[in-house]
Amino acid sequence: MSKRPLVGVICCQRNPEDPIQAVAERYLKAAPFVGADFVLVPSMPDIMDAGSILSRLDGILLTGSPSNVAPNLYRSTDPGDGPFDPGRDGMAFRLIAESVEQDRPVLGICRGFQEIAVAYGATLRPDLAEAGREQVHHTEPGLPLDGMFALEHRVDLAFKGVLERVMGAPSITVNSAHFQGIRDLGDKLAVEATSADGVVEGIRPVSGERILAVQWHPEWRVADNPDSRELFAWFGLLLRGATMKEAADRVAEDARQAG
Repeated sequence: MSKRPLVGVICCQRNPEDPIQAVAERYLKAAPFVGADFVLVPSMPDIMDAGSILSRLDGILLTGSPSNVAPNLYRSTDPGDGPFDPGRDGMAFRLIAESVEQDRPVLGICRGFQEIAVAYGATLRPDLAEAGREQVHHTEPGLPLDGMFALEHRVDLAFKGVLERVMGAPSITVNSAHFQGIRDLGDKLAVEATSADGVVEGIRPVSGERILAVQWHPEWRVADNPDSRELFAWFGLLLRGATMKEAADRVAEDARQAG
């Protein structure tokens, strides 16, 4: 019996009084669209060895989270708005570093996007939900998930970029549920997607690692969204050894044949 690829899904710490390592199930339900098995990776860097973990895995999924990346990690003196999760910070950055070292693909979503950005030298901004913006990127707090993910906007995909190849279109509509985003991209990341107000929504390293991140939530009702299904299928091909371009071209070809 052939084995499916194995993906490590990073956890977050919840309930500080009696800490729980947790992942929202909607991320795990993306597994069939990746064609892989998912296992949870506790965000406990003091007792978990990222290098040892990566040696057993084919890739990493860095999920969204209620918490924010600690500002000191991107050289900000602003204390920022929590909640924070230092265990998640520590584990995520070690997993990213080990993924580069061991050539394991990584897909980042929301907080995962921000972690990858910071790992490659970008800085973050906290103001993307403020009223009066051309595009508000998060609903008012307290809405149920259906209401929160109902906020949508267009993102333009970089010409001849990975995401444009995967989606087979110059732009797509995505949900938007993030307070933070990139302030200064730096010179180690390429832009893969941008919203109409100029906020970077998709990134990959210019150095060629098989790492890509999106600021939106493709895991939300993935079965109902062809663009999300194609993104996860693309990640699944990376897990099987494809390059970023090879995987993108394969997904695009499969979509053409199906259509």
